Amino acid sequence: MELHERYTDRHPGTVQVLKGFRIGHLREDLRGIVVSYADLVEQLLVRLPDGPETTVALRKLLESKDSAVRAAVYAVEETG
Repeated sequence: MELHERYTDRHPGTVQVLKGFRIGHLREDLRGIVVSYADLVEQLLVRLPDGPETTVALRKLLESKDSAVRAAVYAVEETG
């Protein structure tokens, strides 16, 4: 089950950010990257209340995850 499906009781803004950590649509080689981020996100969700700073923290992790996935995609493209 994806993060946004497990945490439906959180603030709608939090749930929206969690959708960015979905893995079902990714190639297998990219899923491990996202799972690593999702594990950290889940730890934060357990420890932090909903609020602006939590949303910012999650969004910045989402940005980092996106960059890491792009780096992996580019590496595969370069090696052909």
